[in-house]
Amino acid sequence: MVEPAPLSLALREQPSAVFAADACTGFVDDLVAGRCARADYIALVAQHWYVYAELEAAAERMRRDPVASVFISDRLTRLPAIEADLAFLVGADWRERITALPGTRRYVQRIRTVGTAWAGGFVAHHYTRYLGDLSGGPTLGRLLQRPLGFDTNGIGFYLFGDIADPAAFKAVYREQLDAAPWDDAERERVIAEVLVAYRCNLDLFAALGGGAAASVVA
Repeated sequence: MVEPAPLSLALREQPSAVFAADACTGFVDDLVAGRCARADYIALVAQHWYVYAELEAAAERMRRDPVASVFISDRLTRLPAIEADLAFLVGADWRERITALPGTRRYVQRIRTVGTAWAGGFVAHHYTRYLGDLSGGPTLGRLLQRPLGFDTNGIGFYLFGDIADPAAFKAVYREQLDAAPWDDAERERVIAEVLVAYRCNLDLFAALGGGAAASVVA
């Protein structure tokens, strides 16, 4: 009997194979290349606020779960940085001025649905967001500084000051994934939910790239 691949490997390979074409182009590439306006970036930060508010609320609910709690670390928390970015970018009244796009509302609802009582579903979204942030976020933040004219104000989301060695942190996280007590059926459910999370992210970028940013900030 052939042993299944480690979960961490399956999670890295399957989404990248399915979404490789989408990931290579689009909104983020335009941002880095300076083809987007400041308003487009602000719209992205605003959508991040809705997503991370829900994800980090789910983390609080899951802190006592024996499986999900292993993955929760305050060093990953992004919401305070996002709120500081929005205060800098939009102003002190940013909460009254931003709007969630339809795709963002669907994304938030999905996190709320699976992050209430299903540890595997929560971990799927936690993994997709935070390991993606750690993998590309610091580099993306640096790349955005020049075209957007930022120093560190406005890109705090991408800065993980409490994680000195992102590679080591990710390695431990993947070891925890491989050690999770899930049977084959649950593994497949988690992998499928990661694909849902990837699609939610890509749909969000597609909406922003399609001009929806203009409706985000009043």
